[in-house]
Amino acid sequence: MSARESLHDSLAAALAWQIELGADEAILDAPQDRFATAQGAAGASQAPAALPAAPPSTSNRRAEARPPEQSKAGARPAPSASAPIDGADAEADATAIAATANTLEELAEVMRRFEGSDLRLGAKNLVFSDGTPGARVMVIGEAPGAEEDRVGRPFVGRAGQLLDRMLGAIGLARTAPDPGEAAYITNVLPWRPPGNRTPSSAEAALFMPFLMRHIELAAPDFILALGNTPVQALLATTTGITRMRGRWRRHEASGCLVLPSFHPAYLLRSPERKREAWRDLLALRAALDGAPVAPE
Repeated sequence: MSARESLHDSLAAALAWQIELGADEAILDAPQDRFATAQGAAGASQAPAALPAAPPSTSNRRAEARPPEQSKAGARPAPSASAPIDGADAEADATAIAATANTLEELAEVMRRFEGSDLRLGAKNLVFSDGTPGARVMVIGEAPGAEEDRVGRPFVGRAGQLLDRMLGAIGLARTAPDPGEAAYITNVLPWRPPGNRTPSSAEAALFMPFLMRHIELAAPDFILALGNTPVQALLATTTGITRMRGRWRRHEASGCLVLPSFHPAYLLRSPERKREAWRDLLALRAALDGAPVAPE
C-alpha cells in the first residue's frame, strides 16, 4: 500500500468516526463557499483533500510538475481581493453603500454585492425580508438559519412557524395585504453564520447601516425585536433580553417604538417563557389599537 493510499484510508476512518459520534457539519474559523461552482463541487469528490504545507518530497515535486488545471482540479475560487474589508473601513463602506439605496429592491441588491463580510462566502442565499412592505409592524430577528439560507426568506423553519402562530394570535400575518394587519420581517444579518451560531457584536455592527436604511425604507410604526442580537444592536445596550423584554423603548435614529421580546427559537427550547412572550404580544396589539405607549 502506497503512502497516499494509507493516508487516504486514515482520513476516511477518522471521518467515519466523527460521523458515528454525531458530527454532521464542518465548522472552520471562516466560512467557505461550497456552492461557488458545480465544477468545484464535482472536482472535490474526485481529488484528495489538500494537505498542509510540508517539506518538498518526490511526490510533491511530481505534483508541482503537473499542469495547473490538473494539480488544482476542483479547487474553490479565491475570494475577491476586496473581500473582506476589516474593521472601521468595512463599517464606513457599509454606511456609504446603504445610503445609495432608495428602494427596498435597491437595498437588497447592494447588500448582495457588499463584500465587507466573509459570511456571504459560506451561505447559499441572501436572506433579505418577507412579508408586506409598509406594514405597521416590523419584526427583526438575529440571523438566518439553515432552512432560511436554503429558501432565501427569514423565519421559515420551526421558529418561523411559531412566529406565524404568535402573530396570528393578535391578528397579524406576513401575507396580509393590509399594512394594518401585516408584518414585515427581516434579520440583523442577511447571511447565515456558520453552524447557526449567534452573530458576533462585530458582525451586527457591520450590518447595522443596512438595517438602519431598511427601517427607514420600510417605515414601520413599531418594531418587534426578537432576541439579544437585535435588541442590543438597535438600542445600543449590553443588557440581556430577559431584563429588556416587555419594556418599550424608542429607537433614536428612526423614532420607531421598539418592543423587545423572546426569539421563537428560544421559546421552542424554553416553552415556560411563552406566557411572558404572550404578554408582549398583547402589549403590541394594544399599541396597534391606539393605546398610549410610554417608552422607558
